[in-house]
Amino acid sequence: MKHFAIGPFHPMGGFESKHQCLEWLDKQEKGSVMYVSFGSTTSLTHDQIQELAKGLDECGQKFIWVLRKADSNDIFARDDNGDVMKEHQLPQGYEEKVKNKGIVIRDWAPQIEILAHKSVGAKECYFVSEVLRVGVMVRDWAHRSELVMSNSIENAVKKLMVSKEGMEMKERAVKLGEAIKKSTSKGGASF
Repeated sequence: MKHFAIGPFHPMGGFESKHQCLEWLDKQEKGSVMYVSFGSTTSLTHDQIQELAKGLDECGQKFIWVLRKADSNDIFARDDNGDVMKEHQLPQGYEEKVKNKGIVIRDWAPQIEILAHKSVGAKECYFVSEVLRVGVMVRDWAHRSELVMSNSIENAVKKLMVSKEGMEMKERAVKLGEAIKKSTSKGGASF
């Protein structure tokens, strides 16, 4: 039997309502927002969440951060009173402090729509950074068990969002996006 590999399949549209983060993205400048999500297979420690929060706050760039319960590697983490935490503990007043430059999504996020949005200018992962060269590695794999400090996060974000090298990555990302759209359009390889 012959097999044919097809894809990507990224259905767009057909949603009953628009997620609040998309409404926020509509108000942002083109390519000005970084999308931060660690997928379903990565867990973050409480300390790493704190450092990431600090780094995102201090980098001066706009962001959408998907912070799900599954991101924590300790489902029995306890707060200062000894009670089991129901959700991640960000620094006191964090979401209010960053409301003009970033949002934290604690539930399901429409990832495909976020990544396709014109305001999103940065997407992270090994494949994106090393193979496609449209992203920045914050820490190499050999040091994966080490805590990534907020200044490393801040530097990586600035490199990606405002440096010459980052602008070149954005240009490659735009070309890649256009190629994907072409492949899923009528007559394309994935139509």
